[in-house]
Order: sequence, then structure tokens, then C-alpha cells
Amino acid sequence: MSLSEPPSEALADVVIVDYGLGNLRSATRGLERAGAAVTITDDPGDFAAADGIVLPGVGAFREGMENAGPYREALADAVARDQPVFGICLGMQMLLTSSEEADHAGEGDVVGLDFVPGRNVRFDEGQTIPHMGWNELSVERSHPLVTGVEGSDRGGSVDGEHAYFVHSYYAVPDDDGAVVATTDHGRTFPAVIASEDGTVFGTQFHPEKSGETGLTILRNFVDVCSLR
Repeated sequence: MSLSEPPSEALADVVIVDYGLGNLRSATRGLERAGAAVTITDDPGDFAAADGIVLPGVGAFREGMENAGPYREALADAVARDQPVFGICLGMQMLLTSSEEADHAGEGDVVGLDFVPGRNVRFDEGQTIPHMGWNELSVERSHPLVTGVEGSDRGGSVDGEHAYFVHSYYAVPDDDGAVVATTDHGRTFPAVIASEDGTVFGTQFHPEKSGETGLTILRNFVDVCSLR
């Protein structure tokens, strides 16, 4: 089997949360190539039966959290069950506690999911906003999402590889240990974060738009899900 072809049988059942702001088609194609059977759902009742949950996202933090309101409890239950929960771009930012974005827009504080304690902050005025383009990833610590699942030869490490970013805010976790990989845009910032127990994680970049690097990340995610 070519590494670019999906396996003949799905390795894990993954749900993508359809809360109105995700790039669902691209995320679905990427996950299917990585070996997942994908269900797009707006029903939180579908979460429990899945091997993993993907929270994609494009847009503003406030709108994301408002749209995700009906899914807060079900996502928290999934985290309590140790189901892998994977946030992408805005979805990653929503894993944190808060964001300057609502403040910047004059909308006051908006409470995130708080699975990874911390805050999203805006790039400085001297930096190009939005940050858009390909950046090199630097793996800061071992985590299956970026270094691969032991015993699997499908994914592997993405250290030194490039991924595609589009964003104006970046994550600042309360605990430096939550930072799994970094990149640089006038300053070093987290490209991948994870919760303390490692079952909740996110990428600031779009793996579904990041070529072979993104496919490696998605394979790693599917491999994590297949262990449940």
C-alpha cells in the first residue's frame, strides 16, 4: 500500500463536529486518507460511540463559542471518558479558557472550553496580521500527535516539516508543558498544544491543507484513536 493511500479498512471511527464554522469537506477528505471512517454530525449524542472527535474551525472566537454552546457538556463528557479530542485552528483556540479577540472587538470576555487552561492573544502590531503561509514546525516534547504512535509506521515525527497557517491570534497556555510544538512568526508561538493528560490536543495550523505533513498528523491522530 502506498503511504498516500488509505488502508483497505477503516482504523477508527471519527466524528467531526458540525457547529457551523468548520472546513468540513477538506477535514473529512484528509481524515479518510488517514484511515478514518468519518461521520459529520451536529448531534452531541453521536460523540460517545466514536473513537475520536474533531473540532474544526474557521472564524471568530466569540462566534465559535456561541455556536459550540450546545456541545459544551458532551465535549466535557468526552474528555472525562479520555476520548481523543482534536481542535483545528479556531477549534484549537476554543480549547483554551479565553481569547483577546472578543476584547479586541469590544465584545467583552468570552469563555472557552477550558480543556487547556490559557488565553489566545493577538500578534503584535509590528507583525503581519493575519499570519498566513507555510512555517516550519519544531517539536518541543514527545506526543503521539507529532512524534507518532509507538509500533506504527504510518505516521511519525513532523519535527522540521512545514505546515500551513492562517490566523491572527495564538495560544498562550498557562502551563508551558502544554506546548507540544512551536513555530515562528516574528516570535515563537505554539503550533500544537495538548492537555496535561494528553487526550485533548490541537493544531494552530490546518493539517488538511498541509500536504504530507498534515497527512502525517492526521495518521497519528487516527492511530491514537485506534488504540481506544
